Amino acid sequence: MVSREDALAQRRWVTVDASGRALGRVATQIADLLRGKGKPTFSPHIDCGDFVVVINAAKVRLTGRKLTDKIYYRHSEYPGGLRATSAGKMLGEKPERLVRTAVQGMLPKNRLSRRLITKLKVYTGAEHPHAAQQAVLVAARD
Repeated sequence: MVSREDALAQRRWVTVDASGRALGRVATQIADLLRGKGKPTFSPHIDCGDFVVVINAAKVRLTGRKLTDKIYYRHSEYPGGLRATSAGKMLGEKPERLVRTAVQGMLPKNRLSRRLITKLKVYTGAEHPHAAQQAVLVAARD
């Protein structure tokens, strides 16, 4: 049996090039594509968004003093397990995590967002293994 959201969803694969673009601006565009907000069939409680492939995540731009002043925290759930990483260090070591965290923060905090984030594929360079899906390159909205 086909569920209602699968019947409504006309999913496509979309490529977003993050090189030279501000992190927050590209993250909002990705979040809108994941949710399907630009589609006439959008409904806030249904997953009707597209698959998004982000390339050149290492070339994303952070404005102001965010490279040194913005801190990302994570905890291991053990006593004294709080870890802090600056945005500049994360951009150098794991730029995919930097983009994924920014997009995840712009999605609603519920079960639907945990399903939406699985449709996001982030890659450091320009190559990605999703060529068979014939992803459409989306123009920047900046």
